[in-house]
Amino acid sequence: MTENSILTQIPILNRLFRFQWEPSSHRHVLLYPEGMVQLNESAGAILTHVDGERSIAQIIEALQAQFPEADDSLIQDVIDFFTEAHHELHWIEFT
Repeated sequence: MTENSILTQIPILNRLFRFQWEPSSHRHVLLYPEGMVQLNESAGAILTHVDGERSIAQIIEALQAQFPEADDSLIQDVIDFFTEAHHELHWIEFT
């Protein structure tokens, strides 16, 4: 998948996972039948914008507005996150 084609993809959370804020650990987590994944701050910030309506390009725009101090590497970091979350971790599907 090319960078341009991934930017037009609309990510959704795999139905086996539930994304939520975990007050006891002060971080976002993914719950699944066998357990829980504690997410780092970056992954939590990205997944907060996954709503089944916004494309990856739109999510990047929202993150750039949310974190104006972030440099241009944010774009590639988000693309890399979605690539890994889809192909390796199976957290994300695309509509």
